[in-house]
Order: sequence, then C-alpha cells, then structure tokens
Amino acid sequence: MEDSLRAIILGLIQGLTEFIPVSSSGHLILVPWFFGWADQGLAFDVGLHVGTLAALLLYFARDWVRLIRAGLRDGIHHGVRIGGWSRDGQFLLSLALGTVPAAVAGLLLDDWIEANVRQAWVVAVTLAAAGVVMLIADRTARANRTIESASWRDAIIVGCAQAVALIPGISRSGATISAGLWIGLEKADAARYAFLLGTPVFVGAALLKLPDLFGDDVAGGQLIAGALTSAVVGLLAIRYLLRHLQRGGLAPFVIYRFGLAGVTLVVAGFRAL
Repeated sequence: MEDSLRAIILGLIQGLTEFIPVSSSGHLILVPWFFGWADQGLAFDVGLHVGTLAALLLYFARDWVRLIRAGLRDGIHHGVRIGGWSRDGQFLLSLALGTVPAAVAGLLLDDWIEANVRQAWVVAVTLAAAGVVMLIADRTARANRTIESASWRDAIIVGCAQAVALIPGISRSGATISAGLWIGLEKADAARYAFLLGTPVFVGAALLKLPDLFGDDVAGGQLIAGALTSAVVGLLAIRYLLRHLQRGGLAPFVIYRFGLAGVTLVVAGFRAL
C-alpha cells in the first residue's frame, strides 16, 4: 500500500511539473531526497515519462494529425522543393529541425548528466538561476507574434533552449517558453510552441529508454499507477498552463522556484552539519 501511494505521489509530481515550468526532473530528485525514499529505479522513471508523453500526444492530437497530413501531402507533391510546401508542412519541418539540438545533446550528455548533476544543491542552484531567466523573459517580452509566424530560426533558438533544459532544475517548459517569449511570441503561443517542439524529443527519449521499462524489478501495479496518474494530471496541467498564460505570466512559478531552492539549500546545509 505504501509503495502504491508513493507511486501515485510521484506520478502526480511528474504530471504537474513536466508541463508547469518548475522542473520535473528536479522534483523527482528532490522529493525522494527530502523524505528519504529509496531510488524508485529507472523503469519507474521511464513509466512516469511515458504517462506524460501520452498526455502531450492526446492534448495536441488534432495539431499533429493536421501537421503530419500536410507534411505527407507536401512531400508527395513537392518533394524537396520546400518553397512549394504549405505553411503547415513547413511548420512541421521547422519542428523537426528544432528537435536536433536537444537530440544531439541528449545522446552525447545524458549519461554524464545522470552521473554528475543530480545532487540536491545543484538542483537548487539551477532552479533559482532558471527562475531569474524566466522572470527577465516574462518582464521584457514583446509578445506581439503568434505561433503561425514562427520561423526556422525561431525553431533553432527554442530548440537550443530545450537542449539546455536537460540539466535537472532548469525545466524544459520553462526554458522553451522563455525562449519563445524572447523571440516575441505571445505567452500562450510560446507555451503551445514549446510543447509541440518538445513532443518529438519526448517520443525519441521514450523509445530509447523503453527497454529499461522491463529491466528493473518493479511491481507492475506501481508502474501502472504512476504512469496513469502522470498522464491524467499532465493533461490537466497543460490545460491549466495554457489558460493561465492567456491572462497571467510566469511570476508565480518563479516565486515557487526561488522558495523551493531556498528550502533545499537550508535543508542541505543542516544535513551537512
């Protein structure tokens, strides 16, 4: 019972923090650290990420169906003559281009990051540092463009931000939304663009780590409970964030990041005594 409850709690945290810009990887490090829980294992982590991937695909299913149809149609009729492709077809290609920085960084640095930057104090520092960046982006954003105007250059800029977010505590959504604001996208469109750009990376990472899902001795019930919880909560979190950014900003999330970073450093200091 205790293990199942822990699985649901971690699924709740993953679903919320994967899309709310407060860093899911940071929370999945800090929560077990705060409570002294044993490492849940790689298989369980993969299960949680599969749950949030399902939420992402379900929420943006219509967008992806439209974009993929346009890409297939344009590819058949125009081939490599990109100038003849429709706006949706070119947008799909720009999303593919934008995934390259994170894909390359993930393949080259994932093992190093897992081994070297998962300490609680590192997460605290990156939570605060990324919070400063988010606050500056929120306060200085021009916010005069829509997602339809996003260019190839924009995709590369946001894609590079997504690569930096591999570091725990940065937050994929926080980094990419901030980059979207810096290129002038309206806040809700910056979030939508960030989620669309992140989907191929989510899919690729899930496929690469899928064998790990069967590598650890983890109870199937716990895995399912965690994955389902992260999927349901993830859907609600995406909906909440997009609605919030239509009228609000990133300040509440920045305040939370600063608070969590401070508490983490204080607790780490006491434990070091």
